[in-house]
Amino acid sequence: MATLISIGYGNLIAASRVVTIVSPQSSPMRRLREQASKTGKLIDATEGRKTRSILVTDSDHVVLSAINPETIASRLDPAGSDGKGI
Repeated sequence: MATLISIGYGNLIAASRVVTIVSPQSSPMRRLREQASKTGKLIDATEGRKTRSILVTDSDHVVLSAINPETIASRLDPAGSDGKGI
């Protein structure tokens, strides 16, 4: 069974499908969002709130969340890594 993590407001995503979590402010991320919308692969899980993170899945779906990227990352890795990578 897949491990599900909360991305806010009762929405869940399979942890094993998440490839990356990014902040939405940069121009490339805005273009990614627009492209996903055009191809029908955009999932808006913000419940009408401000988008604070963008999750990209292994199926090229783009999921918008109103939760900060650091918060979602900590839910993906409950072992307590500092989230700063290598």
